[in-house]
Amino acid sequence: MAVLVKSSQPPPTPDLPNSQFPKNNHKPKSISFSCNLQAHHLSFRKTQEISVLSTSPINHQSSNSDLQELCLHGNLEKALRLLESMEELQISVEEDAYTALLRLCEWKRAEDEGARVYSYVLKSTTQLSVRLGNALLSMFVRFGNLVDAWFVFGRMGERNVFSWNVLLGGYAKSGFFDEALNLYHRMLWVGIRPDVYTFPCVLRTCGGVPDLARGREIHVHVIRFGFESDVDVVNALITMYVKCGDVRNARLVFDTMPKRDKISWNAMISGYFENRDYLEGLRLFLMMGEFSVNPDLMTMTSLISACELLGDERLGREIHGYAMKTGLGDEVSVYNSLVQMYSSVGHLEEAEKVFTRMESKDVVSWTAMVSGYDNNAVPEKAVETYKTMELQGVRPDEITIASVLTACACLGYLDMGVKLHEFAIRTGLISYIIVANTLINMYSKCKCIDKALEVFHRIPDKNVISWTSIILGLRINNRCFEALIYFRKMKLRVKPNSVTLISVLSACARIGALMSGKEIHAYALRTGVAFEGFLPNSLLDMYVRCGRMDPAWNQFNSSKRDTAAWNTLLTGYAQQRQGIFVAELFDRMLESKVNPDEITFISLLCACSRSGMVTEGLEYYDAMQQTYSITPNLKHYACMVDLLGRAGRLDDAHEFIKKMPINPDAAIWGALLNACRIHRQVELGELAARHIFEKDSKSVGYYILLSKLYADSGRWDDVAKVRQMMKERGLTVDPGCSWVEVKGKVHAFLSGDNFHPQIKEINAVLEGFYEKMKAAEFGTMESRPMDEVEASKAEIFCGHSERLAIGFGLINTAPGTPIWVTKNLYMCQSCHNTVKFITTVVRREISVRDAEEFHQFKDGICSCGDEGYWGKT
Repeated sequence: MAVLVKSSQPPPTPDLPNSQFPKNNHKPKSISFSCNLQAHHLSFRKTQEISVLSTSPINHQSSNSDLQELCLHGNLEKALRLLESMEELQISVEEDAYTALLRLCEWKRAEDEGARVYSYVLKSTTQLSVRLGNALLSMFVRFGNLVDAWFVFGRMGERNVFSWNVLLGGYAKSGFFDEALNLYHRMLWVGIRPDVYTFPCVLRTCGGVPDLARGREIHVHVIRFGFESDVDVVNALITMYVKCGDVRNARLVFDTMPKRDKISWNAMISGYFENRDYLEGLRLFLMMGEFSVNPDLMTMTSLISACELLGDERLGREIHGYAMKTGLGDEVSVYNSLVQMYSSVGHLEEAEKVFTRMESKDVVSWTAMVSGYDNNAVPEKAVETYKTMELQGVRPDEITIASVLTACACLGYLDMGVKLHEFAIRTGLISYIIVANTLINMYSKCKCIDKALEVFHRIPDKNVISWTSIILGLRINNRCFEALIYFRKMKLRVKPNSVTLISVLSACARIGALMSGKEIHAYALRTGVAFEGFLPNSLLDMYVRCGRMDPAWNQFNSSKRDTAAWNTLLTGYAQQRQGIFVAELFDRMLESKVNPDEITFISLLCACSRSGMVTEGLEYYDAMQQTYSITPNLKHYACMVDLLGRAGRLDDAHEFIKKMPINPDAAIWGALLNACRIHRQVELGELAARHIFEKDSKSVGYYILLSKLYADSGRWDDVAKVRQMMKERGLTVDPGCSWVEVKGKVHAFLSGDNFHPQIKEINAVLEGFYEKMKAAEFGTMESRPMDEVEASKAEIFCGHSERLAIGFGLINTAPGTPIWVTKNLYMCQSCHNTVKFITTVVRREISVRDAEEFHQFKDGICSCGDEGYWGKT
């Protein structure tokens, strides 16, 4: 027994407790007992140890085999559980098993699970082999996790060409083109020879930058390493050259190819189209047929897209017919391209026919139709199509959501826009910047600018469209001061484009920020965009709306004198009541061989209306139809009503409305209501107001006009009723706000503003003028009996904010300097008289642009001729 125990006793193991061994200080009562006990104990140890040692190799092999088998069958969950149990039992995991598991995580896009496997790998090894490192690299690059990919790359003891290709491709795919090119050069430096997979990736990177110089360098490498005959590499060369705009060398490469495939032809054809050489692209397509190469889906979609870019609907129809003959016309991608092409050339009916014929529609099909309606100004159908798409169970993508949000912005569908916002948050589509940008646009146009700002501030990487959208949103919500502030912030982060400058120039024009506008003009000249798109006319509009006609003429003479430029000048002089000069300008426009459009005649009719030129206005109205074949629209009719109404021919104006061939809108009745206000014709004004509120009960301006009509007629009970009606409908009048620019800085003053640093000095200056007015008995002062009426009217319609702005300007500018003020509301009679008096004392010109027109004061006279203030001074 003793021999057996001695010979079979294994070495002590640390996992057995010490209590199992007999203690030396305890003498056993009998040897046999002691031996039996020891034999029994050691027998137990032997059985346990043999069991572990004998089964360990079996467990190691079978567990790794089982793990690979589970990966082979795609059972990731069970494979991870087995991996965890192997770790707990301290069974080593073979490299093949780890590799299989990592490939499964990559295939299933299981990022979290892949990270868990990666943590086990890090625990088990300090240096990664080529095979395991490549599996990790491939997985992390697929997940877009370049940080961990780079870390793995650094821990690899050895790397092959696949390792470099994977990481290089990851950088290129994520847009890190410079890093990808640097990695390629580092690869050459360490002596790794590029292969057939390296060059397409590097060449795509050069095209993505684009960097033609480096692309040519890589072309030399292609020849040096002997890949100039490989079709895939040469196709990548063609793509690189066309992306860099070098179509000539692309064609040279194409023509010298010993063998071409369809990708070669498609790359060259689409390259021509991308570089706007449509005719050569079509010629190459015809040559493709001569070489007996049949077009594929890529060819057809490129051709259809070219027709879209050309705007050639006839050619598009021919390509459509050709696609049907070749059997490619039933492919979803071809259908989608056709829907987009027909929509872009304005043939929505054809687009609808193609869309209806589609047996199976994907998200691209629905999005093409939604955006087609949206781009053709049919937002109602865009929303309907989206709702049908939802009912069909098709999940929208970021482009779909952006298109529908644009339609909601046009229609003012705030509720639906909010639901789309919530959907975008739930689905993660809010992370796409195109969705966030269209949300800013939607909230801005639905008058929820604070919500737009909230979306804007949550965008992590704002692009030029994000900044432009919020600047425009602030402008259309009359927060122009903030728009200028955001523009200055933008310049520190992102380079503005011409659309940004157009938006911020509109804000400058709105508040009369001339110096800010001049700064933007200078910036446009420095950056080379001053003559881009609509920017020249936006600059002209800014100068005109600021009332600075001399720089406006300079801008007009230095840019293209198109119809829009002439219209801007005509509108500017019309607002200044210079009807005779507007007529002269129109004659000069015709002499310059520039054809007038419908906007030209709106400016002409407006000028005639403001200047009392009724006969000339009627002649222009007739000439518009008979000589220039322009059909009057609602704005022309509104101008005609205003022309007749301002001249006191209210009955003729009313009769004109009755005889209109189309239904009058609220603006036309509003023109009549304004004329009734000027001439105090309450009964006809009430009739106009009833028609207005049937069509538009939300616009505050019409309530103000009616209130002014009642107030001018002394019917204060009716004024109270109108104000109560506004309160019930949740309508409020914006507080009076005036802006004045002093030494290049815009200062804003709200009605009743007592917080300005110079408010005491401003009030002291104004009080001095009030005392002088009272002593001179000039106009109507607040102490006179009529002032209670005027004060009430001013509270509703004016707010007197322009007085504060003028007072500030007088204090902070040199004597004789003209003062230019812009105001958001109408100017009341009291303010009008006050400014007239101030100009007689200070001998300065003061210009106030209110909600309707320019008031240019000089020596106690206003350019408006006191129209609307008759009998009150």
